[in-house]
Amino acid sequence: MTLIAQDSLQPFFKDGSQIKTRDINLHSLPWPTEALQALPEETRVEMKVTLSYFIEPNPGERGWVNKYRYASHGLRFDVRRPLESLEAFQQRVNQQARDEESSRRTVTESGKWELGENLRKLGSIHSDTWHGSAAELAERGYIAVYPVLGWWKERANLQRWGKRARYALIVSIKTSGVETDIYTPIADQIAAQIVI
Repeated sequence: MTLIAQDSLQPFFKDGSQIKTRDINLHSLPWPTEALQALPEETRVEMKVTLSYFIEPNPGERGWVNKYRYASHGLRFDVRRPLESLEAFQQRVNQQARDEESSRRTVTESGKWELGENLRKLGSIHSDTWHGSAAELAERGYIAVYPVLGWWKERANLQRWGKRARYALIVSIKTSGVETDIYTPIADQIAAQIVI
């Protein structure tokens, strides 16, 4: 099963004389929760998340002196953890965005991601694969896309802080060696949301 979402957000806004981060987009994933929870406990699943976006190169910088000076903005993704409420997830993502702005280290989820949060944030295509049980995946359900620093924020005189940034989010899940139909419950859920 693969989900492809194209969306946009406004990374920054002007508050008085300061430029601050603005939008965080939450994507609700139409997981077949009951079907995933019904799978045997030892069933392993794989979720691959890819976030892709275009940056605007800094018109005045030639080198890579500072990682926030070349790209107009950066985007990151994070997935809700099992047993984490939606409110706690939003608070954690907000804290991660603030930590990245101030170059502080954040506490990352260990052991389930192939690359991990620190390696997957390089460039403007971020991709990582999570491995775990079907029950754990059923509890995740949300992916957040949020902005981090870039020259749109650092060079306020160019007045780019009000621009929107488009992105594509691709999420695929695989269950190996299982005959359970995970596509039909998702198709039914999506069809109920489409207005004709």
